[in-house]
Amino acid sequence: MRGRGEKDEHVFKDSSVGLMRLLFVLILFVIGIIIGLVSSSHIDRYFTSQPNNFYMNYVTAAPAPTYTTSIAKISGSDHNCSSGSTLCKHDDCLSMDSFRMPKSLTHKMTDNELFWRASLVPDKPEYPFERVPKVAFMFMTRGPLPFLLLWERFFRSQDVNKYSIYVHTNPGVHLKFSNSSVFYNRQIPSQDVRWGTVTLVDAERRLLGNALLDFSNERFILLSESCIPVYNFPTIYKYLIGSTHSFLDSYDDPSRYGRGRYSRRMKPDIKLRDWRKGSQWFEIQRTLAIKIVSDTRYYKLFKWYCLPSCYPDEHYLPTFVNMFHGALNANRTVTYVDWSLGGPHPASFGAKDITVNLIQHIRNNGTTCSYNEERTSICFLFARKFSPDALGPLLRLPSTLLGF
Repeated sequence: MRGRGEKDEHVFKDSSVGLMRLLFVLILFVIGIIIGLVSSSHIDRYFTSQPNNFYMNYVTAAPAPTYTTSIAKISGSDHNCSSGSTLCKHDDCLSMDSFRMPKSLTHKMTDNELFWRASLVPDKPEYPFERVPKVAFMFMTRGPLPFLLLWERFFRSQDVNKYSIYVHTNPGVHLKFSNSSVFYNRQIPSQDVRWGTVTLVDAERRLLGNALLDFSNERFILLSESCIPVYNFPTIYKYLIGSTHSFLDSYDDPSRYGRGRYSRRMKPDIKLRDWRKGSQWFEIQRTLAIKIVSDTRYYKLFKWYCLPSCYPDEHYLPTFVNMFHGALNANRTVTYVDWSLGGPHPASFGAKDITVNLIQHIRNNGTTCSYNEERTSICFLFARKFSPDALGPLLRLPSTLLGF
């Protein structure tokens, strides 16, 4: 048998060997960590450098890009570009100012893209900017504006934050305005318009779509080149902004010029009892304007089945609004027209017809109308149809009469 001393010595040796093994393992572990860290740093440096090396090689191999086309397009707009310079001051398209009110009316959107963009409605009721409601004056014209001087006098010295102007002409018609005119650069991208066809409705919706891009536009008035205002701007602005209803003519005409134009192919979406007629020269609020540009289903029925001799511009909006949004409508127009002569076209006012009495008669011809659930004698704010030769006599009317 071993003695006690030998046993203790053996135990001590076993402990020393175990400790050395543990120490050796720890040393190997530390060395492994150090090697791993060093290797990792080299690998990371390698992969980090590759994109830069690739980019430098690409830049060296690739030719320098040119921007001649894009700069030429931008220089034709309102951007501040100096001639011969390769740099332009671009607007921030994602800024709140550009989003709530596009500075340029030039764009390449299709009608469908425009109407989709115009139909966007914020769910948040509060505006993140100080919103002054504006009246959008939308001119649908075949050519020049013969009453340009009268309209410029109408807008002179008025608050530019209270109105906006949009002009739709046939393609190829480029109206020339001085850069001091309120009509300068207010032409929208347009398409061909033919009388008596759905293209008139297209132009109306196109004007609404462009005007809706400005979130401050609250009221929208459709005007022709033969329209004139019969009150001054403050009176018209107060009347329209203060109204709780839109002004769109819509009535049931049982004659062949009304119900006689209805097509049974519109059933079951549009029935004969839904069919309405009215003047195309409307004034509407923003809520209704959004509903109109958002409509696809009923617009297509008129496009397919309301063919010439039906006159979609006289039936689409009166029918659509009556069917779904009658509560928003005062069911009358604010644009005076003289139909006393009969026939398909209203009476035209020429130079010899322009008198103080004519303007007073248009303003108050003995009729009353509803305004915010009350009766008023102020029913018409605009009038048509005026011949170009009426401009001179209109400008010579006393300023105290028109108020401008």
